[in-house]
Amino acid sequence: MTDAQFTTYRETAEQEYAQQAADSGAMSLPEALKKATDDFARLLPDGPASPEQFLWRAYADDADVGMIWLHITSRTAYIFDIVVDESHRRHGYGRAIMRAAEELCRDRGVESIGLNVFGRNAGARALYEQEGYEITSVQMRKRL
Repeated sequence: MTDAQFTTYRETAEQEYAQQAADSGAMSLPEALKKATDDFARLLPDGPASPEQFLWRAYADDADVGMIWLHITSRTAYIFDIVVDESHRRHGYGRAIMRAAEELCRDRGVESIGLNVFGRNAGARALYEQEGYEITSVQMRKRL
C-alpha cells in the first residue's frame, strides 16, 4: 500500500470502524471516533512503514479489488482489517486475500492468525468460518 493509498484508506477505515463499534452498542459514536483515531495513531505511527504492520492492496489483473491489514509478531498474526471493494464482492477475492496472508504467515513461521468480527457482519463471519477460523470468545449485549 502506498502512502497515498494509506491516507485514503485511513480516512474511511477510521470512520467505518467507529460506526461499527457504535452500532454494536459498545460505545457512543463520538467515543468510537476518538478510539479509532487513537488506535490508528498507536498501531500505525509510520503509516504503512510501521513495524510489524503489513498493509497491502489486492489486485485482479489491473483492477484494485481490496486490501488487508495484517500485524505479525514472531509466532502470531492478527488481521486488523480486510476489505473487498463493494463492486468486487462475491467473486472470491476476500478468500484469496486471506489465503495469501496465510501463505505469508506460514513462510514466516507464524502458528496462528486471529481477527475480530462484529456480530452483525454475518457475511464476514460465514467466510471466516468457512476458512477454518474458530470462535474463541463471544460477547453479548441486550439493549434496554
